[in-house]
Amino acid sequence: MTATTLDPAASPATLDRIRAHLVGLNMPRALEVLEHILRRIERGEISALEAIDTLLGEELTLREGRRVRSALKMGRLINIKTLGGFDFSFQPSLDRDRIMALAQLDFVDRHEAVHFLGQPGCGKTHLALALGVEAVKSGRSVYFATLADIVSSLAKAEREGTLRERLRFLCRPQLLIVDEIGYLPVIPGGGNLFFQLVNARYERGAMILTSNRGFAEWGDVFGGTVVATALLDRLLHHAVVVQIGGASYRLRRHADLIPDNTRTRSITAPQPQPRRRGRPPKMTSAQPDTDL
Repeated sequence: MTATTLDPAASPATLDRIRAHLVGLNMPRALEVLEHILRRIERGEISALEAIDTLLGEELTLREGRRVRSALKMGRLINIKTLGGFDFSFQPSLDRDRIMALAQLDFVDRHEAVHFLGQPGCGKTHLALALGVEAVKSGRSVYFATLADIVSSLAKAEREGTLRERLRFLCRPQLLIVDEIGYLPVIPGGGNLFFQLVNARYERGAMILTSNRGFAEWGDVFGGTVVATALLDRLLHHAVVVQIGGASYRLRRHADLIPDNTRTRSITAPQPQPRRRGRPPKMTSAQPDTDL
């Protein structure tokens, strides 16, 4: 298609109508770039069809940006992280291709759980947030919170008689990210409350969980092996476990100041156990970084 020039006699009235249409349709970005696009048409740089495509593309980009920003805010993804900003060279234990495969978000559609295990500062939260950002960009709903915040909100709801509503709220997002499992002690009864959430989302919604504690230590985290075993029974049924064996990225410039007895120790994931009726999986250590 050849470039189209404007009819000078018809331009003023036509342009006024176009501007009015754009205002009425609430298309501020299209209105903003209209004059620039018209000048390009007059210079023969683009065709009329290309001009329409550019005009609509500019507006769509603006609206998509607004949608993403709003979804990030609603999902409490305030501290934005990206996979492009993750230094895979600092954590050679990580398989970059495997992480990029997770970014395809098939695990969200399959309602699976992804576990990132490792010492503080090794990049667990960064990867969890980055996958959450990818999910938001793709149009999926996401909610991010620490385990302490989730348990606290559930306990508050239980006291106020609104536990069912709170559980329903936390089950709405297609992806729930639970950060910092094991960093702070869970309040009495908190393990049971968290189990109710995990059970409600089981095979209905995807989760990403980060922890600095191996699964064999979850009994200590949640106040008993019974509730920990019940949690793992559901969280490891359809799961991907990624262990990060490197040191803290935040402390990389001060490694010589850290005492040897506080440096990184390995965290091992349990060997996947087949689900048998009446026999929940045992909490034992085994090989890390395993697809379940």
